[in-house]
Amino acid sequence: MSRDTGLAAWLRLTLVSGLGGETQRKLLAAFGLPDAIFAAGRLAARSVAGERADLLFDADPQEAVETALAWAEQPGQQIVTLADAAYPPSLLEIADPPCLLYVRGDSALLAGRGIAVVGSRNATPGGAKTAEAFARALAGQGLTITSGLALGIDAAAHRGALAAGGKTIAVVGTGADRLYPARNRELALAIVEHGAIVSEFPLGTPALAANFPRRNRLISGLSRGVLVVEAAPESGSLITARLAAEQGREVFAIPGSIHSPVSRGCHKLIKQGAKLVETAADILEELGDAGPLPTLATDPAGAEADPLLAALGHDPCSLDELAERTGRAADDLLTALFALELAGRLATLPGNRYQRLN
Repeated sequence: MSRDTGLAAWLRLTLVSGLGGETQRKLLAAFGLPDAIFAAGRLAARSVAGERADLLFDADPQEAVETALAWAEQPGQQIVTLADAAYPPSLLEIADPPCLLYVRGDSALLAGRGIAVVGSRNATPGGAKTAEAFARALAGQGLTITSGLALGIDAAAHRGALAAGGKTIAVVGTGADRLYPARNRELALAIVEHGAIVSEFPLGTPALAANFPRRNRLISGLSRGVLVVEAAPESGSLITARLAAEQGREVFAIPGSIHSPVSRGCHKLIKQGAKLVETAADILEELGDAGPLPTLATDPAGAEADPLLAALGHDPCSLDELAERTGRAADDLLTALFALELAGRLATLPGNRYQRLN
């Protein structure tokens, strides 16, 4: 089978270890397509990129190139370069667009109307439920939900979009041929079927810590705005929010309990000017997409009728605090709490604490 020589040159340019995206783009700006860079030769490339250009002519990534070409020949898999019409125009607006993207699924989604939903890997049950509900509502209005396939808020956002019959994009920090983390394997396969998995990293790239903050600029870059659901003060989600602001995207944040560590990052963003949101309609209005929306119920009918839920409130609460508030014995409370947990009304948190889910 004949191979795409143009794509092979793009792969040769990007698969050389030590030649970063900035140098790649500098060479492309000077010579045009990758074929022209190699045709110009070592000395001409050196005049643009210095001695680092020698890497292009000394390295031999042919095996990796052949592997990538074979991968892209499989149904539902594509490598999109800066020169392709399918390259997402929103990424052309950011400071450092990747020279190519590996895509599993529907690459046309990359040019669609999207909103990023991100947050803590260590999400509270309530936070995960909120992320899923917002993603479901926004996807139901035709927005593609973009996130990072991480545990916690990311996974909940992807699930919400899929539950609405909508579309979702997962921008990953590994090679697109890897399904990481393993606990999200089934979710990843569903995203390939009903959305897209995207990576700028070569096939086979493992889960390296430095790659996850780097991919965040693509999560925000592919989106019209970024919604942060839960985040600690120094979380990667705040990096995504900062990048979104630098890229001219909208930044939204959901407030939470002043006692919750994963709410402090959202409160920090709100202090810095992020739009505080309570409903999906708040986001759609800001994006200019306001229309009829299903209500995101925060307190379904009958919730306050249960005196134990009323006493629990919306902040995490210990068994001792509940006993003091209600005057009920611990054994009696544990039985009632267990019944509410089975009914999906509350969740047990570490440290024998409890939190309402609605």
